[in-house]
Order: sequence, then structure tokens, then C-alpha cells
Amino acid sequence: MHGLINRAIQAFVASTYGEERWVTVMDLAGLGFTEFEAMLTYTDEQSEQMLAAMERVLERPLPEILEDLGTFLVSNPQVEALRRLLRFGGVNYVEFLHSLDDLPDRARLAVADLHLPPLELVEQAPGQFDLICQPGLPGYGSVMMGVLRAMGDDYGDLVILDHSGEKGDAEVISITLVESDFAEGRAFDLGAHSL
Repeated sequence: MHGLINRAIQAFVASTYGEERWVTVMDLAGLGFTEFEAMLTYTDEQSEQMLAAMERVLERPLPEILEDLGTFLVSNPQVEALRRLLRFGGVNYVEFLHSLDDLPDRARLAVADLHLPPLELVEQAPGQFDLICQPGLPGYGSVMMGVLRAMGDDYGDLVILDHSGEKGDAEVISITLVESDFAEGRAFDLGAHSL
């Protein structure tokens, strides 16, 4: 797994649960280090050991933790660059959903060796969609649930999400857009600002 992904998990756990809990996770994982390097690649076994240890230390089911990670990736100022990458997908939530097919390619533009599994959006009816998350990363569908929920809030839309099971090897997320402009969304500018 790409170090950038593992580093994001590290930032989430340290920010949400504290640095000591992260060190406990890594001690239990038995990898011999406590910090992931963003630009290195780690074996699937190393990443799986870390995820299994995280589930045990945090005493929560891994899908719940990974959904919270997805929310963190959009809503936490530490990772504003990812929110910006996602917001470039469209001026409203439906346009954002339709841009998800291109997300793996956009991620590769930002980080050439970051390979996200393909996503496919299927519109079932107006305001009703299925997002098909292809396999390739552990818990990808759960992370995408958190991302989709947080992006709904970001746009100010009321969205209902349901993990609908699997279609072949892929995970399916059902998305229902209940109401656009339900609440005030977060501000977004095309130009980045420095402090």
C-alpha cells in the first residue's frame, strides 16, 4: 500500500485518538517502526497488520473506523489538499458524484505512483445512485462512505448512504440525494490561499 495512504491513517488515529494510541497500534502491529513515510510503498502484509492492530486497540469494527477516516480526509484542515481535489469534481454534489469515475486518474496526476481502485457511478433514478467500488484497497468502500457523507455536508446537501453489499468482488454504496441546499455548505475557492 502506498505510504501516503498509511500516513493518512496515522494522521487520523493520532489526531482523533491521540499519539499514544497510535504508538500502541504500531507496537501491536510489530512492524519495528511507528511512523509511515508518505512517499514509500509498504507491503500489503504490513498494512494489514497495522489495520488489524488498529481495530484491536481502538476496540471498534474496522469498517466503522475506516468510514470515520473517510470523513476525516474531507473535513480535517490537515488534509485540505484532498478536499480541494474532490471539490474540483463539480460545483454541486451530483456533479461531484459524476466526477468520481475520474478520481483514480486525478489522484495519479497529483501522485504518479498512487493507484486507487476504479469507481463507477450508476444513476438508478433522479437523485438515486450506486457507487461501485472495485477491490484493491482494504476497506475502500468504507472509506468512500465517509468521503461521500462528508462531501454531502461540504456541499450542504442532505444525503442518505447505504452500504448495499457486493456486486461480484466490488462493494456497492447506494446514494440518495434527499435535498440539495439543505444547509449552508463550506466555502470553497478555486485558488489556494497561503497564510
